[in-house]
Amino acid sequence: MALGSVRPSTGVEQRPVVNQARVGRGPWLAVRRRRRLPFVALGGLLVIVSVLGYAYGAVRLGDRVQVLAVARALAAGQVITVSDLRTVSAASDPAVPLILASRAASVVGRSAVVPLLPGTLLTPSLVGEAAFPPAGKVAASVVVKPGQFPRGLVAGARVAVFVSAGAPGAGPAATAATQVRLEAAVLDVDPAGDGQGGTVVTLLVDEADSERLAAAPSGGVVLMQLTPGGG
Repeated sequence: MALGSVRPSTGVEQRPVVNQARVGRGPWLAVRRRRRLPFVALGGLLVIVSVLGYAYGAVRLGDRVQVLAVARALAAGQVITVSDLRTVSAASDPAVPLILASRAASVVGRSAVVPLLPGTLLTPSLVGEAAFPPAGKVAASVVVKPGQFPRGLVAGARVAVFVSAGAPGAGPAATAATQVRLEAAVLDVDPAGDGQGGTVVTLLVDEADSERLAAAPSGGVVLMQLTPGGG
């Protein structure tokens, strides 16, 4: 039997070559454009937020007033003069009754109720009559050792006073259960006050709190300095 010319099979299906650079190019570009739309919208939103934030900040910066601050250190009971004051700009806050610079004449000639540090913003409660201590307040001294008061404590600082009524050497739980927190202004700090390594700190406290301080055992008072805002 005669055999014709048969082309050997390679086992691989022959497919036409297609220009892949053209296939699907149109839809791919459309998808890419659709994906860019959220980023464009996000960019527009960020611009709007930035504009609103700038406008809000401008309004807040404009809501400031000229108030009185202490120009140099004042002792408790010291009469305030013009040179003891300076004018600063501060945010207006109804919760903080600062004394406006325009009312400086009402402050000059009066006395500092407590020691005042330079830069302290004046409020009506810090200015009083020449009599010292003010009504309802007393000066009380306590002896504290390192670890019971902050380093660098000076007159004029405000402190939280933790008074323990527990017996000396009581455990932490017993101490915490009997501890009372008071607030006071520092009138004086004497590093060599008791001659035995203790520092004598004189505080201006409420009259009712002086009895708690007097009843505190040795080592039963701890002072912690407060920030200007009281925290």
